[in-house]
Amino acid sequence: MEAGFDHKAFLKNLTTRPGVYQMYDAEGKLLYVGKARNLKNRVGSYFRASGLAEKTMALVARIADIQVTVTTTEVDALLLEHNLIKSHKPPYNILLKDDKSYPYIYVSADEYPRISLHRGAQRGKGRYFGPYPSAGAVRESLHFLQKVFKVRQCENSYFNNRSRPCLQHQIERCTAPCVGLVSDVEYAEQVENTRLFLAGKSQELLVRLADDMEAAAAELEFEKAAHYRDQISQLQQVQASQGIEGVQGDLDILAAAVDAGRACVQVLFVRAARVLGSKTYYPPLKLAESPAEVLAAFIPQFYLGGARPVPAEVIVNEAPEDADTLAEALGVHAGRKVRLGSRVRDARARWLRLALQTAQTNLQAHLAGRETVAGRLEALRDVLRLPETPARLECFDISHSSGEATVASCVVFDENGPRKADYRKFNIEGITPGDDYAAMQQALSRRFRRLKSGEGQQPDILLIDGGKGQVAQAMGVLEELDIPGILVIGVAKGVTRKAGFETLVDGASGRESQLPGDSPALHLIQQVRDEAHRFAITGHRARRAKARQRSLLEDIPGVGAKRRRELLRHFGSADRVMNASVEELKKISGISATMAGQIYDYLHATGEAGDKT
Repeated sequence: MEAGFDHKAFLKNLTTRPGVYQMYDAEGKLLYVGKARNLKNRVGSYFRASGLAEKTMALVARIADIQVTVTTTEVDALLLEHNLIKSHKPPYNILLKDDKSYPYIYVSADEYPRISLHRGAQRGKGRYFGPYPSAGAVRESLHFLQKVFKVRQCENSYFNNRSRPCLQHQIERCTAPCVGLVSDVEYAEQVENTRLFLAGKSQELLVRLADDMEAAAAELEFEKAAHYRDQISQLQQVQASQGIEGVQGDLDILAAAVDAGRACVQVLFVRAARVLGSKTYYPPLKLAESPAEVLAAFIPQFYLGGARPVPAEVIVNEAPEDADTLAEALGVHAGRKVRLGSRVRDARARWLRLALQTAQTNLQAHLAGRETVAGRLEALRDVLRLPETPARLECFDISHSSGEATVASCVVFDENGPRKADYRKFNIEGITPGDDYAAMQQALSRRFRRLKSGEGQQPDILLIDGGKGQVAQAMGVLEELDIPGILVIGVAKGVTRKAGFETLVDGASGRESQLPGDSPALHLIQQVRDEAHRFAITGHRARRAKARQRSLLEDIPGVGAKRRRELLRHFGSADRVMNASVEELKKISGISATMAGQIYDYLHATGEAGDKT
């Protein structure tokens, strides 16, 4: 923090009323805008003696001045904060870049109405349904409607100049009202059915179509009845895939995921009880925000920044601290009550899980993206002061349960992200159970002996999940095998054992250091380390499960791999071998009467012993 800013004097006279605070640096540039229910308490929290995240400490260190604006209510503070962020775009605030208007489905008010994609001002006569998350989602819906209801989608200029049916009629996607091949009454019915479907009144529509089908069948118009039957079937399939039983109204579902200094917000759009699609956002993080804090900053910008309609209900995976204030502000903007919550059941809970899983998956893909990894590799080069950007990173980790089924993992990253084809697992044998140093030494020796013999590529950087002891094992292996030119870095969890506070150990000098929590280089190291950890645990669990579920056939004296294979080929499973008689066992090629008796006695003796325990 700049010496010229006396925060104690500033806080002494600061009001406890709600309002907005603006933080400036020594050059007068706006750094951050925040809102507060209690300005004195909120601003004072930045100057605590301990407990601040490194990113927040970096912000505080730059503060030279703080200005506040007192408001009447928390809602006023939230709205003012949003306007200031939108106008000034402070570098430490989450900024949402999404100025594009959302598309709608437009049903015109022409004599023969048409349905089409619409984006922009809604000036035309007719009805608009949406908004949809993307033009692709609109086109998917239009394609479905075209198959089911066959309402025209052509421009009026094309429609008015037809003298014969077009290709859409020939492929049964339009009833050709342009040349009178459908009656006005029948076409109006299909348009009304389209409106009912888009309005979410699927049950009403299904009842209506069922009545029409029965009426057509009663009049012996079986082809027409079959047409209605097909429409009912298609609508039921869509309804079943949405899982909308008992769900009403319009809602948006927002799920935030945060990892390695990046955030992803997945928005699921539900209109008239139908999932219209989803949209993904990657708001940049300048401070150490949690998912709830990301949503608290994201929601006002998402809904208050433009013409995007606010639904009656907004569901989030983690409720922001000021959820009630946010809901009230959204209600003021929408002119009606808006619910904002995170505790939901049934279909809403399924949709929320889907949104969160999608956010987590997209975030991992984003972190592994080429541009992200390339930028972080450049940052790593700068931090480590390397002459060239590292092209290949390898990371080793050890996993076991109290020394059982120890597995070492090796994961590889390059400028394109993870190179999964180069991943390796090492089953560790012949060491004292639980000796992680010996396990690391064995895994590294096996890996780099293969490199010495010409197998595989040499990494530029070798990351070791562990402190000085594990790093010493790596340095010893490389020295023993005389492999120079590899930078060894240990990644220790640090005293807090929290992400962002890792201690890096230089293998050559033993020097320990820490990178800032917002460092792209640290985020890359965390990502590689976490992937090595995941891969090691996966290998360990698979090995442990295999050991515990090993077939009894492997323990039968005198029965090797060939006889086991013949037994399983003949009987199909170990359970059926267990139930086989001596006579049945004798029929197997390579198994004599004596061997059949021994197999039978061993399996049944073991089975009895197992039953007794």
